[in-house]
Amino acid sequence: MHLAQLNIARLKYDFEDPRVADFVNSLESVNAAAEQSEGFVWRLNDDGAQAASIPAFSDERIVANMSVWRDAECLERYVWTSVHKEVYRRGAEWFEVLDGQHFVMWWVDEGHIPTLEEAKARLDSLNENGNSDFAFGWSHLPHVKLWQQARCA
Repeated sequence: MHLAQLNIARLKYDFEDPRVADFVNSLESVNAAAEQSEGFVWRLNDDGAQAASIPAFSDERIVANMSVWRDAECLERYVWTSVHKEVYRRGAEWFEVLDGQHFVMWWVDEGHIPTLEEAKARLDSLNENGNSDFAFGWSHLPHVKLWQQARCA
């Protein structure tokens, strides 16, 4: 099994607004870091464009990132020890606080590429039912710990 994840955020300003330029300008390096990370399998993109430019939700300011990883440990290392963590730390500058969960993970068969519809259903399930084997957050994976340290930092 591989691990799929969806992470959404709502920009405070339009994608072209200079107040989110640091975020927009970081996307290429953040995505390149993911693709070069151990255990990376796949990420949502649009013929080389950034996933953030794909209209995943009816709200144009909601940006989505979806990827598949060999295992939770590889995803965890990428999220909390790469350039990604610096962007994550600055998130309050660029993103609104969402009602409910904005991040969900689930297991997929090797070779399966999840759809946005599938990912949205997983996020809805997490928001409605909490952690389950169908949809979960970091706390559902007791063997990964970096998220706890990063959350408290």
